[in-house]
Formats: sequence, structure tokens, C-alpha cells
Amino acid sequence: MEITSKGKMVLVTGGSGFIASYCIIALLNKGYKVRASLRSLNRIPDVKQMLSTGGITDFDNLSFVEADLSQENGWQEAVQGCTYVIHPASPTPNFNAKHEDEFITPAVNGVLFVLRAAKAAGVQRVVLTSAFGAVGMGTNKKTPYTEEDWSDLSQDVPAYQKSKTLSEKAAWNYVNGEGKGLELAVVNPVGVLGPVLGADYSHSIQMIHQMLTGRLKGVPSIRSGYVDVRDVADLHVKAMVDPAARGERFLAVAGESISMLDIANMLHSRLGDKAAKVPRKEIPGWLIRLTALFNPKIRLVVPLLGMVKEASHKKAALLLNWRPRSNQEAVNATAESLIRLGLLK
Repeated sequence: MEITSKGKMVLVTGGSGFIASYCIIALLNKGYKVRASLRSLNRIPDVKQMLSTGGITDFDNLSFVEADLSQENGWQEAVQGCTYVIHPASPTPNFNAKHEDEFITPAVNGVLFVLRAAKAAGVQRVVLTSAFGAVGMGTNKKTPYTEEDWSDLSQDVPAYQKSKTLSEKAAWNYVNGEGKGLELAVVNPVGVLGPVLGADYSHSIQMIHQMLTGRLKGVPSIRSGYVDVRDVADLHVKAMVDPAARGERFLAVAGESISMLDIANMLHSRLGDKAAKVPRKEIPGWLIRLTALFNPKIRLVVPLLGMVKEASHKKAALLLNWRPRSNQEAVNATAESLIRLGLLK
């Protein structure tokens, strides 16, 4: 549904992030005023460059504010005068963390800092970017996961996914308690692909980058759902304004899950010689587990080996008329943008 955007201000947190950048582009193109939060205002030129790559030529409706999720100061100023908040920002994960609380505590506190400031400033609705990690970890389903599902933290759930689960639950607890009256909607993306705007992009795209540059001699046996970042941003904006989205979660997934080898094959099919370094085989699970003993980033991959988790976007389609691009389109756009921007050197 169409809601007038004239004069309305939206705070987008973590404005240099991949999803956040596309949310800013979508909002500016719809006529909203946008205030983007950054940990350091030194990033403003970088952000403007990324937005320019994404097609923005007029920055009159864009402003910036300095705010950091590690502290409460700054968020009151950031939300002042805003009708809506889109909150994709997340504390930078410490992959060398010695305890899971180093992931969890900053994630939970950061969400609460933003929500408290939004409530105090009279913001109408916050759209929180959560993750599939808050939906489908620690459980196994033969049917697709939906928004009714939550990760089971009584099981062995990796710290990052646990932090996404607990921070989202903290958000719902807040708006159902002391934050009553503040509206909340949540978007739970799977692996995010799509055209990159610069060097800031998702973990899923790093894997494609490593394939194209030949850094991976084989791919792990991992299946995942994927979604194009442009569709993730579109879902955030729909969830921001549509009355039907109040108090709801929305899974952002394009379709059925695909394997890393499926992606490699798509790259070969689309790019021909430009995909010459892309691997054609899977790495045995035992070798990944061995490597993980020495590499903390690889350690995050181990729980996902051999896992098959399907998810459904039926709710977003029915309630918000959301129509995402296909996995193939998202993979193609990712690879072609990495090549176009010269990021494979």
C-alpha cells in the first residue's frame, strides 16, 4: 500500500552497512528524509560514494549523525524528529571472542539503546533487522521454517546466531512491556546477496568473492536460503509503513535453499571464462573441521555442514505483497557487480 512520505524523517542505523545502504537508497527514491547513523562521521564520503554507485545523485534529503551501539549516548539525538527507525546496525562480531557473551551482550544492549531512544522521542515504528539465525537454529524441521519458529537456545547454537535470537527477543519483550505504544516489525533475512556498492558487503558475498578470486579450491557442503539485498530493503520499507506489519516478523528468503556448489555452477554458467577460478567440487567435511581448529572464522561454518533448512516467504507475500528476485538473479547480480567495480583484484 502507498503511504505518503512527504516530510517524514527515517533514521537508518549503521548507514555504511550493506543492507542499510540499500534501505537508504529505497527511502530516498521514495521521497523520505533520511538520517543515517555512523560510528564515525569520517565514513560520510565512503557512504556517499556507495549511494552514488547505487544511483543516488541528490543528497539534499540525507543527513548523518554519530552514534555507536556500544553506548547509549548519541541515540537520543539520532532519533529526534523521526517518524520511523530502520535498525540494521549490529555490533561488529569479535571472531576471536573467548566467550559467547562478547557477541551477545553488545547485540542485546544495542537494540535496547535504540528502542528506548525511539520510545522517548515518539517514534511511530521501528523495523529491526534480525536474521534467520533467530528462527531456525538448534532445531530440525522437514517442512519450511516460518515466522512462528524460534531458534532453540537449549541446543548447541553458535554465538552469533544466539546473539541475533536474544537481541530480537529483547526487542519484543521491550515493546510488549515498558515500550508499549512503540510499534515494532522485524525482518529476518537468510544469506544476503545482490549488487555490491563498495567494499562493505555481506558474509555471503565474501564467499562468492573468494570463489571468483580462486581463494577457495573447493566449497563447503552447505545449503542456505538466499535473498537479494534490494528485496531485503524493499521488505524493510514495506514493513515500516504497512499497518499489517505492526507486531509481525517477516522471513526474507527468495526461494528454496541452494548449495555452495549450486552457486559455483551458476557462476560458471553465467560468466564463462571470468569464472575460471571458481571451484567445481566440494571440500570434505573432515577437512573443514580440521581447519576450524586453527581458524575462528572457519569454526563458524562447522555447525552448518550438511544442514538443510528451508524457509518460506509466504507471510511477506500475502501480507505485504512482497515479490523477491530469484536466487539465480541474486547470484548473477553479485558476481557482475564485483567484476564491474574491480573488487576481484
